[in-house]
Amino acid sequence: MQWLGLVHPVLIILFVYPVVGATIRLGILARERRLEINPIAPTVPVEHADHGRWVTAVVILASLIAIAHDVAEAWIERPVADLAAVSPSLPRLIAFLAAEAGVIAAFVALLRCRRTALRLGWAISTWIMLLLLGSQPEVQRGADWPWQAAFWQSHYWGGVVLAGLLLLSMGLQAEIDRWPSIRRLHVALNLVVALLLATQAISGTRNLLI
Repeated sequence: MQWLGLVHPVLIILFVYPVVGATIRLGILARERRLEINPIAPTVPVEHADHGRWVTAVVILASLIAIAHDVAEAWIERPVADLAAVSPSLPRLIAFLAAEAGVIAAFVALLRCRRTALRLGWAISTWIMLLLLGSQPEVQRGADWPWQAAFWQSHYWGGVVLAGLLLLSMGLQAEIDRWPSIRRLHVALNLVVALLLATQAISGTRNLLI
C-alpha cells in the first residue's frame, strides 16, 4: 500500500510540474504572437492547448489513483472490528470501479467534443463524478466544510479545486481563442491554478511525512 501511495505524487512531480512550466511558457509565447510582439510559429497556441490537456488528464488520473489508494488502504489494513464502517463488499467494489471508469469515460468524451456547450457539460460531469468518488468515507479529506480550518489545509480539497479549474479551461477552450474577456478569465483562473500547485506541493509533502 505504501508503494501504491507513491504513484500519485510521482506522477505529479515527474509529469505535471514540468509540463505546467512548459504550458506557461507556451501561453506567454502565444500571447506575444497574438500581439505581434514575437513572430513565432502558428503551431504554438495549439501546442499550448495540447499541453494543457495533458496536464489536466494526468491530474485527473493521479486523483483517481489517490482516491483508490485511500479506499484500498482502508479496506485492506483496517482491523476486522472496523470493517463494518467501510463495508468492503463485492457490489460496492464493483460500483467504485465503475465510477472510476465513468470519470475516465466522461473525460474522454470531453476530449472528443468540439461544441462549447457539450464540452462544458462533460467537464462539469467529470468534476462532479470526481467529487462523488471523493465523498467515500475512506477518503482522507481533512474536513468537509469551509468554516473549518482543516478544510483550507486539506490536500484533497485543493486537488479537487485544481482539477475543476483545469477542466473549466478545457471546456472553454474554443471561447478562449474567440473572446478577449474569456481569455482574461482563463489567465486569472490559471494564476489560481499556479497558486494551488504550490500549496498542493506543501500539503502533499506534509501528508507523506505524516
